Formats: sequence, C-alpha cells, structure tokens
Amino acid sequence: MLRYLTAGESHGVGLMAIVDGVPAGLKLKKDFIDNELARRMVGYGRGGRMKIEKDQADIIAGVRKGETIGSPVGMFIKNNDYKIDKLPDVKCPRPGHADLAGIQKYGLKDARSVLERASARETAARVAVGAVAKLILSAFKIEVFSHVTMTGGVESDVTGLSFDEIQKKAEKSDVRSADEKAAKLMRKKIDEAAKEGNTLGGAFEVIVRNAPPGLGTYAQWDKRLDGALARAVMSIPAVKAVSLGSGIASAGKKGSEVHDAISYDKSSKIFTRKTNNAGGLEGGITNGSEVIVKGFMKPIATLANPMKSVNINTKKDEGASTERSDVTAVAACSVVAEAVVAIEIASSLLEKFGSDSMQEMKTNCDAYMKRLKKI
Repeated sequence: MLRYLTAGESHGVGLMAIVDGVPAGLKLKKDFIDNELARRMVGYGRGGRMKIEKDQADIIAGVRKGETIGSPVGMFIKNNDYKIDKLPDVKCPRPGHADLAGIQKYGLKDARSVLERASARETAARVAVGAVAKLILSAFKIEVFSHVTMTGGVESDVTGLSFDEIQKKAEKSDVRSADEKAAKLMRKKIDEAAKEGNTLGGAFEVIVRNAPPGLGTYAQWDKRLDGALARAVMSIPAVKAVSLGSGIASAGKKGSEVHDAISYDKSSKIFTRKTNNAGGLEGGITNGSEVIVKGFMKPIATLANPMKSVNINTKKDEGASTERSDVTAVAACSVVAEAVVAIEIASSLLEKFGSDSMQEMKTNCDAYMKRLKKI
C-alpha cells in the first residue's frame, strides 16, 4: 500500500512529500507531475497567490535514471512567496477556519501558526503524490478525472454525456464544468460574490474508469475501499460531505430503484450492470463499474468583507482577520480530489497485486483477470 506524509507551511520555504510503497520500475515523469500541479492552480475565481507561484516538483529521492527503485520517493515544491517570519500575527480568528480551534488546541498566541499549516496550500503536496499514484494506475489503463457539478447553487447537467465527453468539456472549461450553459451562470455567480467580498462553495465528482473488480475488502472495517475514499476526500480543506454513486439521493428511494441489476456478457465473459447507483463499490469492494465519488465544498472561510469575530487578546468584538484568498476554489478542489482518490485506488491495487515491482504487479494482475473469466 501507499503511505505518504506532507510537510510545509503556506508561506514557508516550500512543501515536502514522502511517498512510501512505490514499486520499483515505475517511470516517474516529472513533466506529468508538474502538469498536475499546474491544473490545481487554475480555475475561475482563484486569487492572487496563483499569479505568484509556479509549482514544480523536485524529485529528491527514490529515483535513479528516471525510474523508481523501491525506496521512498521524496519530492519538494518551492514556495516563491516565502515570507512566513515577516508576516503579522493574526489575533482575530476567522469563522469557519481552523484559527480559533488551533489556538486552543496547541496553546498558541496567534492564529498565524495555525493558518500557515491549515491552509489549502498543503494540497499541492498531495497533488504531487496523486500524480505518482496516477502513473502507477496508468500502467494498468486505469484513468481518474473530475468535473465540477455545482458552484454557488448553479448545477451542471451532464445527462447523456459519455466519460470522454465529460472529461474533454471539463478540461476546457475555466470552471471545470462539462455544461457550458451552467458554466456561464457559475462565472456570473462568482463575479457577484467577488463584488460583495464574499465566497462560494460547490460540488464536484471524481470518476475512476477501468478499476478491476476486487479492490478493497469487506473483511475489516478499515479495509473497506469506500470508507478510505470518503476519508481521503473529506480530509481536503473545506470539504464538508462526501457521497458515493447515487449516495444521498438513494436514501429516499426504494431498493428496487437503487440497486444495480447484474447481467452476464457471454462474449466477453464478464459480469455487467446497466446502472451504477452503487458508484462502482459494493461491500467496500470495487465491482468493475466506474468508481464515482462526489465531494461537497463549503464556501472559503476567508472573506474580503469579514464576518464578526473576537480579538483573542482584548476579548473585544472585531472583524475577522483577512488573508489573500480565492472567491471560490471548487475547480481546484476537484483536482485535489482526483489526487487523493488516485492514491487510495493505487494503494488498493498495490495491496491486491503486490508492491515490490511494476513487473510483478502486472504479472499478478494479468493472472487475476484471466481467473475472473473462468468464474
């Protein structure tokens, strides 16, 4: 399985990631990792920080002659906006942020030391780790992509669109929406919120194609893949809810309207389902259908027109502190969600097929897929 740690502060020297469990023999493409980092930085409604940084990953460990060697992979992302020791203290915590809870937990004197790590800037390191996971998955023709389904209450309609059509349209859109009509309304909502000094949240969907059946297990609660995916996406800053497949909507329906009937294709010798309300997971295990994970992001906590707060020194009412921020970051959040979903899928793939080398994994996977056709 993949294990990883990140370190670094928003305005510190940079961000670090250590990834353990990467099999030997993986061609680690720096250009691909840097492109994934660039995708995280774009999107309508992003703030001034994105004009300062140009995120690129320096691979500093675990690679020789462009290929992984089985030891932990180390990556470093430099912060151009390095000024942590020169920034002022933050005495008025922002509602909705980790500021006040962090001060209370760690006994700190101001929120600067909290927000520097609690900042979503940390997700750049996770996107770099996710890029490594995507390279592992691509060797097995497993694809991961995302698109925005709602921003500021405006919902995208992708009815009738295929996987490839949704992906193509979303990648071309500055709000990552596959529905251009909805995208125009989203931009309008973002512009209105910006004029008000306000922020917007939204929702996104991550889709995994070609994941084989059998990843994850029902045997132990902490090995259920649906649980791992939910935790991974929920851990992204500002994400407040996660749903798989038809998820929340299925709670109000009858079983006959929700569960996916099973068929058998004699020509390809595989079990199929015409619907996918389960989101590709049954009993915590992938079933061969597309894995679908939806995330719901609250509006960003830093408002240009700040909410009421209290000065932690004087205990008097004041407006909350303000930091440079985005109006919305749903598009960026969807890219981060791709990364963490890819990490969990890759981790399950490694657990299923071995993790010493890419060649061993491929041999074991091929044998497994052949066995499935004999069931």
